[in-house]
Order: sequence, then structure tokens, then C-alpha cells
Amino acid sequence: MRSSLAPGVWFLRAFSRDSWFRGFILLLTFFIYTCYHMSRKPISVVKSRLHQNCSELIHPINDTHSLNDTTWCSWAPFDQNNYKELLGAVDNAFLVAYAIGMFISGIFGERLPLRYYLSAGMLLSGLFTALFGLGYFWNIHMLWYFVLIQIFNGLAQTTGWPSVVTCVGNWFGKGKRGLIMGVWNSHTSVGNILGSLIAGVWVNGQWGLSFVVPGIITAAMGVITFLFLIEYPEDVDCTPPQHHGGPEEKEDNPEDPGNGPYSSRESSLDTATRCSKEPSTQPAAISFLGALRIPGVIEFSLCLLFAKLVSYTFLYWLPLYIFNVAHFGAKEAGDLSTLFDVGGIIGGIVAGLISDYTNGRATICCIMLILAAPMMFLYNHFGQNGITSSIVMLIVCGALVNGPYALITTAVSADLGTHKSLKGNAKALSTVTAIIDGTGSIGAALGPLLAGLISPTGWNNVFYMLISADILACLLLCRLVYKEILAWKSSMSRNRGSSLALTHPL
Repeated sequence: MRSSLAPGVWFLRAFSRDSWFRGFILLLTFFIYTCYHMSRKPISVVKSRLHQNCSELIHPINDTHSLNDTTWCSWAPFDQNNYKELLGAVDNAFLVAYAIGMFISGIFGERLPLRYYLSAGMLLSGLFTALFGLGYFWNIHMLWYFVLIQIFNGLAQTTGWPSVVTCVGNWFGKGKRGLIMGVWNSHTSVGNILGSLIAGVWVNGQWGLSFVVPGIITAAMGVITFLFLIEYPEDVDCTPPQHHGGPEEKEDNPEDPGNGPYSSRESSLDTATRCSKEPSTQPAAISFLGALRIPGVIEFSLCLLFAKLVSYTFLYWLPLYIFNVAHFGAKEAGDLSTLFDVGGIIGGIVAGLISDYTNGRATICCIMLILAAPMMFLYNHFGQNGITSSIVMLIVCGALVNGPYALITTAVSADLGTHKSLKGNAKALSTVTAIIDGTGSIGAALGPLLAGLISPTGWNNVFYMLISADILACLLLCRLVYKEILAWKSSMSRNRGSSLALTHPL
């Protein structure tokens, strides 16, 4: 009779298979959200093409524009003097729709199969992104067309983040390190870089392809998602992750640095796994006002609002700023702006790694925000003096601005999820997450809108607005930083007491 496998061999085989599937899901969701951000980026690159100074260009034959018209090569209706306000309106249409949709997207995501929901969202997002570019080939010059397309695209894009977080949460248990989360969260910056590079290929020619090509790629990724996304480990006979915590465990002690209201031992991806597949084990949902009463929700929400305000202003206006101030071409400005996202990747990984060792996510965010304010001031005044200084300052600014934003996005649900009033209520956590992400998206909408309104008065004023928002985000973290400092002092006192007890036993 054939002998059974040794326990060690069985464990290695099971471990290898489970690890392969988990790695596949992590990689697939990385590419999925990369495509979402890739399809958002082209508008920031094409802005410099929609309105440009045409005085140095040669008028085409049979052109009806006046010889003194310096905007004859611009794309109507963005050829007017109020083009910055119009471009801001186009940005804001997307971002406001995204902010509103984020509050309700999680409701649909909880009730629909993630594979269908995410695939449909990517197909629609790819469609609307391509339709924006088709406005060039269809010779459309009506503002309402571009605004309407952006509204629909903003709503479609809300399917992305809640879905990938939930899917990854189904596969990964507690205790994921900040370093891993920092690497995974680089999909945002990678998508921005790809979107800028792809849009830059056609921005000086048929700029409509700058949208059509990313739209096609996003839609194709939607098809791949439909074919290969696996929502639960049990669907492929993999071992479900081990999750600890719940009502049976001791309640959180506010004075315990490891179990305080803002403990950072979990990630927002881990908290999504607390929602059981069995309806009988699901607790009652918390009300909207009840979620707001949880200590820290309002502070984190407002902090993320200002953090995303700064990040998304750079996302949508940095190429135009480089084009106008440094006088680079449209393609060169788009390529140079990708260095900001390179810095964002570095900043997210470094912030996650340091917070793992210090267990002080709020403190790390606060330090990076403090350093970001003077760095933005220096970049605005000295960043365009040479290509070397511009490259270095863009990378550093990207790390300091996007690092805290990435860390807050992944840590906030865990910080609030350990509060004793929640007791592992997954529905409460989803409500809290919707409030925080939705509030942050409002900041993402306000930033580009304010930039469009303020930029006609000078780019210096735009940077002063960003610096002010950065400082406000930092101030909102002060109470959390204070609690972390107290936790460190308590931990050091206990460690010192333990050392003395070992050195001088009774």
C-alpha cells in the first residue's frame, strides 16, 4: 500500500500552493488598480495641448483665424482666457463624482460578486476614458461633453479601491507588514507614471489617442479580471487566512500602546477579512452618526482630506506647471512629472518600513508632512533653475507628499478597528472606511478646483495653498502623535522595569 505523505511534505506542498495563489492575487490586484490610475492621468498631460501659445507655429493653409490670434491651435472651448477655470471644471467633474460615488460604492460591492463588479467597473472606465479622447476625432468642442464624460468616468472608477481592498483582504490575514503594503500601494504611482508616458507619446499630435489607448488597456484588464480573479481562497481549495481577534479577546486598553485606539498592528486590507461569508455571524451595521462618534474618525477623515488635496493637485496640474514655468514641451513636461510619482513609490515604502519598526504611523506621517511644506516652497522657487535640481526636488517632494497619503490609506481602518467600541464589527469598519475615503476624495476634488481658480493669480499662490493644506493635515495628527509618544514612554518604562527585575531578582 502506498505510504502517506510525511506531515512536513504535505505542509510544504500546501504552503507552496497557497503562496502561489496569494502572490497571484496580489499581483493581479496591483495591475488592476494600476490601470485605474493610468486612465486618470492623461488629462493632466493633455492640458498643455488643449491650450497653448501658437504664436511660433505656422498657420495652416486656408486657416480662418486672425494672424494676431495666438490661440488658433488650441482646442475650443479651452482656447479662451478662462481656460484654467474650464480645465478645473473638467477635473472637478470627475473628482466630485468620484467623491460622491465612493460613499455608496462599498454598499454595492458588499452585495455583488467582486469579479463581476470590478470587471464591469473597469470596462465602463475604459469606455469613458476612450470617449473623452474620441472627442478629438469627432471634432467635439462643447464643454458639456467633456464634463459629462468625466462625471460618468468618476462614478465608474469608484468600483476600484473598495473591490481590490476587499479581495486582497479575503486572501491575507492579520500582521501584514507596512513594507509589503507600501510596495503594493505603489500601484497608484506606477499607474500615474504609465499614464503620463503613454499620453506623452501622442500629446503633440493626435492627442485623442492619449485617452483611447489607456482606455483600451483598462477595458482589456477588465476582461482579464473577469476571467482570472478569485474572490475567496476556498473557491480554489486554498487554506483561508488565520484571523485573530474578536469579541472573545480582551477589550482594548486605552493605556496599552499595543492595543490603543490607534494601534498600527493591522492594515486596512486585513480588516476587510473580518466580514464572514456566513450571514449568521455578521454583526449589525453601525449608523453613520455612530461611526462619526468613534474617536479619531473625524480627525483622520479631515487629515486625509488635506493630504489628498495636495497629492491630487500635483497629479492634475504638475505637467501644466512645468510646461508654463520651466518652458518644457508638452511631452517633456509630462515625462518629467513622472518623477513625482517615482518619489511617491519610494516614500510609501520607506514610510511603511519605518512605521513597522517604530509602531508610530501617525508620527511618521507628521514628520513627512512637516518636511514636505518647506520642500514644496523650495521646489517652487528653485526647482526650475536646472534639470538636476528639478529632478532631485521632484523625487523628494513626491516622497514627502505621497508617503503619508499612502500610509494613511492603508493604516487608517486598522487604527480605528482596534478601538474597544467596535469589537471587531466588520460592518462598522466598512462604514468608517467609507467616511474616511469619501472625505479624502472631497479633498481630491477641491485641490484641482482651487488650483484652477488660483493659478491665474500666479503659481506662487497655488503653492502657498498647498503648503497651507499640508500644515493643516499635520496639525490634525497632533493628538495621535501625542498618544503614540505616551505609548512609547509606557513601553520604555515597562522594559526598564523588566530589565531591573531580571538583574535584581528577589
